[in-house]
Amino acid sequence: MSLGLVAAGALAVIAGLGLHEREHVQAQPVEPNAVSSPDIGTTAKPSLARPTPDAPARIRIPALHVNAPVLPVHAPDNTLVPPSDPMKLGWWADGAEPGSRHGAVLVAGHTVHNGDGALDPLGTLSKGAPVDVRTATGEDLRYRTQSVRTYSKGSIAQRARRLFAQRGPERLVLVTCTDWDGTRYLSNTVVVAVPA
Repeated sequence: MSLGLVAAGALAVIAGLGLHEREHVQAQPVEPNAVSSPDIGTTAKPSLARPTPDAPARIRIPALHVNAPVLPVHAPDNTLVPPSDPMKLGWWADGAEPGSRHGAVLVAGHTVHNGDGALDPLGTLSKGAPVDVRTATGEDLRYRTQSVRTYSKGSIAQRARRLFAQRGPERLVLVTCTDWDGTRYLSNTVVVAVPA
């Protein structure tokens, strides 16, 4: 199976999302080596002071043994395509930044049916599980899993405007494919996590 096929099916989830809804704030590109350490400490806690909005550089999900770099990606033609390396995640750079206090911080990754994608086990995450985000400036932010749901491709397209809205309280939205039928993925797993 080619990653191109996964990319095409993975995230046409942005279809119908009003990409122009967000105020025009340009995110600075994040280089793959912008984080000096590959680990986010297991004691990451939300800062008492208001965090400074910034691009995510790494996501860690301790319960799933996920510790993956995050690169900025865009959504030409309303289709978000994660980095081709399935062990790297893509953050929608035209959406909310972690610490922004509003909007969906959308991060997507490829699923590989043989188990080689960073987000392959996403659907097994439990409600309440922590998700840690390290920003490009090294700030650690903690989110708590609020929901884990599976949507068919058609269903997620219909719900895209609500799921990925840039209005409302800040939330981290993680998306990957699921339901491999032997030739393609039929659904998406969507995890919504809120600041802890």
